[in-house]
Amino acid sequence: MATKKEEKQFEKERKAAIKARKKRMKEEGLEKYLTPEQIRYNRNKAIIGAVWPVFRFLILFGLCFIILYPLIFMISTAFRPNEQMNDPSVVWLPKSLTMENVNQVWKTMKFENTLLTTLKYNIISSVLQVVTCAVTGYGFARFKFKGKSILFAIVVLMIIVPPQIITIPLFMQFRNFGIPGVWTTSLIDTGWTMYLPALFANGLRAGLFIFIFRQFFRGLPKELEDAAYLDGCGPLKTFLIVMCPNAKTSFLTVFLFSIVWYWNDFYVASSFFTSADTIALSLKNLDAALIQDLFRGQAPSVRQLIVWLEAGCILSITPLLVMYIFLQRYFIEGIERSGITGM
Repeated sequence: MATKKEEKQFEKERKAAIKARKKRMKEEGLEKYLTPEQIRYNRNKAIIGAVWPVFRFLILFGLCFIILYPLIFMISTAFRPNEQMNDPSVVWLPKSLTMENVNQVWKTMKFENTLLTTLKYNIISSVLQVVTCAVTGYGFARFKFKGKSILFAIVVLMIIVPPQIITIPLFMQFRNFGIPGVWTTSLIDTGWTMYLPALFANGLRAGLFIFIFRQFFRGLPKELEDAAYLDGCGPLKTFLIVMCPNAKTSFLTVFLFSIVWYWNDFYVASSFFTSADTIALSLKNLDAALIQDLFRGQAPSVRQLIVWLEAGCILSITPLLVMYIFLQRYFIEGIERSGITGM
């Protein structure tokens, strides 16, 4: 006599066999009603469904290699002694680790003062730019006025036209800023060369930020503003009380973008600053500073300098990596909700 366990196993197998038979009968029955083109389409779809995951893995693996290879090389090089750069037995893993390279670069770049100066310029410029770009984007998204299309075309041109086109006119304007014949002053080597463009929504990548805000505000329900107007709010109060709280993720996204671009910029900063006051400018001039400080003016080969240059790169990107680690979730959410998929 069969035990209860054997009976349960037999019943389970019987139900599985019935289910498989029904599925097979259903598939065989459907085949009778499909045309040859439909049968071929189903087979091709099944083949693509089997091949695509492998192809997708290869693409992602290749992209990860391209992106991560410089980072891995930088980490491997920055913490190894200089003499191991000429050791053929050392490829990725150094025989010993040292922090001397980082300490020497820290002193050469005067990293404490440089970091504080960079943060001051970046944060003030980014906050001003976020506010002005948000107001501008809200105006393009919700209000109708003459010349709106032309002005928005200019905003798009701000995305397309490189900053090199306007660098010389801006330099001449900042060098003799004011009213000619009445009062002029030079703003070169001051933070105002960054603050003023940001204050008028014309800072780094301002056109893109205006576009992001415009797309986000266009996606919000019009009923939110109508309800605010019925409660007696004006356009400015509606923007501050109703629209801004709903756009927190977009504000954070634009702020992070602005911080990153101001942090990495050296072309515009080098046009208005004669001294290396920012991280990007210090990194750009790091080889010359190392030759002066460590090699007493005698230029070594690039291979001799590379451990210090890579250590400088690590110091430069570390604050951004830390910021991204803590704000990654909000950054991705802001990108998803910004609505930059169409005009």
